[in-house]
Amino acid sequence: MLILSSALWFGVLTSISPCPLATNVAAVSFLSKQVDKPSKSIMMGAAYSLGRMLSYILLAALLLHSAMSAPKLSNFLQTQMNMLLGPVLLFVGACLLGWIRLPSSKWSISNQLQQKLAKKGQLGALALGALFALSFCPTSAALFFASLLPLAVAQQSSFWIPAAYGIGTAMPVLLVSLLLAVGTVQIGSLFNKITVIERFARMLSGIIFIAAGIYYCWFYLIPLLE
Repeated sequence: MLILSSALWFGVLTSISPCPLATNVAAVSFLSKQVDKPSKSIMMGAAYSLGRMLSYILLAALLLHSAMSAPKLSNFLQTQMNMLLGPVLLFVGACLLGWIRLPSSKWSISNQLQQKLAKKGQLGALALGALFALSFCPTSAALFFASLLPLAVAQQSSFWIPAAYGIGTAMPVLLVSLLLAVGTVQIGSLFNKITVIERFARMLSGIIFIAAGIYYCWFYLIPLLE
């Protein structure tokens, strides 16, 4: 249960990271304007969230299946994962705290394609969410590739852990779509509030990652170097 909760939190943290957050708010707001009823707006947001969730699940499952299907690599990862986790956790913690800055991705979706998909209703919203999920920023890339995947390998879970992560990425997006649909907040105000929450969550998570990384290095890596 703790492992699934961790994967769920990685997903939430990914979704409210600066780059995905801006993309999610803009995309949900844009999709909501394509319909004339709040209920339809919520369905568009749900379809977009489902697209992101499925994209993460399929990508993680594909990468994990490829790794686990190679006997030597699979055996190495399963037997040496505790030794590898220390440096990985330290690296992710440093990224979350801003000590290490990774280059940003230049990949984006053209406005023409966004307009075209938005006109396709819920199916288009689902496709848009799936495509946006693949535009990793440094923070989301660190959380997905350096945190989620090692966790899934250690637990030999190619579905449930990625699924929990995918659900986590969808939860804030669904909340954003609901709030925008009922008109209780403005986009600018909502973005600022979530940004404050994200900054606190990221700093707290970074400290926890650093502490966990030190623990794993001390008990699993350093003894091998002596």
